[in-house]
Amino acid sequence: MLIGNERNTVEQMPSILLNGSGDTSGIVEGQIDLKKSPAWITRVLRIEWLGQTVASICWIASVLAYGISSSGDWLQLCAASSWLLANIVAALPAEAD
Repeated sequence: MLIGNERNTVEQMPSILLNGSGDTSGIVEGQIDLKKSPAWITRVLRIEWLGQTVASICWIASVLAYGISSSGDWLQLCAASSWLLANIVAALPAEAD
């Protein structure tokens, strides 16, 4: 939980790591440079997007694992699939990108 002026610290952290200061510079240099990557890759690598996508895939898998035996199961499958589709569309590049 952020309780003070941590927002500046959190926002500056990726740039500090990518600039090579700190102990993790050797690890970060060989990986994706977020400043040069397309905007959709940056969106996909955010924890919010990854968490929601994994959750929707798990929901689909659980519906399929337990079987579709009623109309409620179909509704759950539709809801989980819609959630996954919305996450995929949110990651696509926008016209402004």
